Amino acid sequence: MKQGGDASVELSVVVATYNHAPFIGQALDSVLAQQTGRSFEIIISEDDSTDGTRNIVEAFATREPRARLMLSASNMRSNEVIARGIHSARGRYICLLDGDDYWTSPTRLERQAGLLDDHPHVSAWFHNAAICRADGLSQDRWTPSSQPAVVTADDIWHGNPFATCAGMMRASALGDLGAWYYDFFPMTDWPLYVLCAEHGEICFDDEVVGAYRLHEGGLVSALPGRAKLDMIAHFYRRMDEALAFRSHDRARAAASRFFFDWAEVYADSGDRAMARCCLAHSLGGRGVGLSVGWRRWARCAWRLR
Repeated sequence: MKQGGDASVELSVVVATYNHAPFIGQALDSVLAQQTGRSFEIIISEDDSTDGTRNIVEAFATREPRARLMLSASNMRSNEVIARGIHSARGRYICLLDGDDYWTSPTRLERQAGLLDDHPHVSAWFHNAAICRADGLSQDRWTPSSQPAVVTADDIWHGNPFATCAGMMRASALGDLGAWYYDFFPMTDWPLYVLCAEHGEICFDDEVVGAYRLHEGGLVSALPGRAKLDMIAHFYRRMDEALAFRSHDRARAAASRFFFDWAEVYADSGDRAMARCCLAHSLGGRGVGLSVGWRRWARCAWRLR
């Protein structure tokens, strides 16, 4: 990936889409509605949809000169769909937008780019997103308003608090993105934020700039509890490997703490099976003793005997 970007393009918007025919039009319209004097490109990475999404994006590209299409020959169900868009991006700054989400603020590109211009030590800037349910946009925020304004590398390993549609990243912070990223699917964004945090702080502003659509076709939100936990355990193992174990203790500590916290939540709710699953993942994270004391872990295990 180019580290400096293309001088003729300041911003790259990567729209990843698969079977989003009811939603992709609103997503693309929200990009076109952006009020900015900065040059930007729209990279649409489409993964061989079966519902007419491809026809919609092809028609869009014929009338929008800033749009470029990247089309899968067959459905890949892989983060390669995201990676190819990022690797082909020419801008200094990159935004991701899933084809079923959309932006609600027409100034989000201009404002986030300005913030990154003014804060060169920051690798990514996030705002908030409202949750859009089947009955419309809600008042619920994706990121809690209590989220700290600055997120460090230690923080981001403990969990991803940001909506994909609400951030902007420096292209230079994603230079180490490789084929290792492909099999994190359907988790697309958290690995990218870990990469960003290695190059500088991540900042957050609570103002809502986008809508995260929660529906039955959503990839991560539709997973059952145990499958989602297994996916997160996979994330910790693979991310540690991808970074050549240079953040090994950080990854171990974060994994064990993440799952231990959920073990306590499930135990308090009376779901002993899920609590035991989380406690096993906590032990498997190999960070008990770093972020979770052995006595505390043992007390929770005794509670679930």
